[in-house]
Amino acid sequence: MSKKNKKQPQQKPTSTATQSSMSFSLNKWFKKIVTTYPTALIIIVIIIGYALFLFGGGLFTVANKVPPSMYYENKFYFLYPGISDQFIADTAISVMLYLMGFAGLLTIYRSTKSANKPRQAYMLLIAGISLVLLSYIFLESAISIKIAGI
Repeated sequence: MSKKNKKQPQQKPTSTATQSSMSFSLNKWFKKIVTTYPTALIIIVIIIGYALFLFGGGLFTVANKVPPSMYYENKFYFLYPGISDQFIADTAISVMLYLMGFAGLLTIYRSTKSANKPRQAYMLLIAGISLVLLSYIFLESAISIKIAGI
């Protein structure tokens, strides 16, 4: 038998070959994530969410480490009695109401885009105005509850 006819035992691939290919695929994936730019919609949603968080008193809540709500004298308080302080529930309620008002403003804006369909435009306008008014009424009532200390 010659040396050419001898079968060489096949070598198993070493783990470094697998690690290098995995490293290459992770590197490729990482480069893809780092080089992609977020869409304008995502940036706008993040900015609006941050603004609503600040308008609702989120920075005050984070900075002062306030309690979520309080149970005092057989009453459960979601809104802090008085204007000087607030609970986390105050922040959550105000952010939700600001979000509802903002959704109403967006709905009013959308109603102007459908001018060729008057019925749809009218319905969107009514829905947007009602969302804005409800948001305003609930925010004013929350402020009056806080002032009254109920």
